[in-house]
Amino acid sequence: MRRIIVITGASSGMGECFARQLKDEGAELFLVARRLDRLEKLSAELCENGAKAKAVQMDISAQRGVNEFKAFIESENQKEELEITWLVNNAGFGTYGKFADTPLDAQLNMVDLNCTALTGLCGVCLPYMKSGSRIVNVASLASFLPLGNFAVYGATKSFVLSFSYALAAEVKARGISVTALCPGPVSTEFAAVASAGARKEVLHGKSAEKVVAHCIKRARKGKKAALFAPKWKITAFMSHFIPRELGAWFTNKYCPRPRNNP
Repeated sequence: MRRIIVITGASSGMGECFARQLKDEGAELFLVARRLDRLEKLSAELCENGAKAKAVQMDISAQRGVNEFKAFIESENQKEELEITWLVNNAGFGTYGKFADTPLDAQLNMVDLNCTALTGLCGVCLPYMKSGSRIVNVASLASFLPLGNFAVYGATKSFVLSFSYALAAEVKARGISVTALCPGPVSTEFAAVASAGARKEVLHGKSAEKVVAHCIKRARKGKKAALFAPKWKITAFMSHFIPRELGAWFTNKYCPRPRNNP
């Protein structure tokens, strides 16, 4: 039996941190992302330190990407039977700015990656999971309320949070846990991508290494959600008492997010 850990968006940020922190699990890492140069560099480094890692260059977006990943997993399973011990659905991105002012293609691509790909990979990987396997789906603190100037991103992450809780209930009897990671600002490339270069760094970003370490600890305990910072926990709790309309109005009026649009 070939034990596997699947990590998407593994070429940088939290995905890279998950790879480094799960490398001693006694399982082979499948590092999935589009940037092959970064994947190969990370894979080589991990292998030099005694881990087994495979760089998998793939765009998993939308149903086409899910089908490509499914074919890849089936091919690997034919070589030797797989057991997927961890699935970390980390791949995703956001866009800053008002919906009407942001390129529609970017918004639709966001839905394809943040929702369709994440759902599809859960569906592909579950048949290869056994009791003790874990799924980590990266949601966001943005999942708790509708956010103006962050409308589609927040909506996609609300989907991830809702789906993760429901899936956790369904697979509990099989001994499989599902944890939704709900980070606020984290020091990654997120802001540079979301703003198309208008904001170089995430404001007040927490350490990606610490956020991931906390999430792994929570996942090992079978917890449904992981929120690293006390402020994030308070924000998530207070969101239950804020009307959705008020949350959308307030963030639209008082939380502008810069973006360079063509």
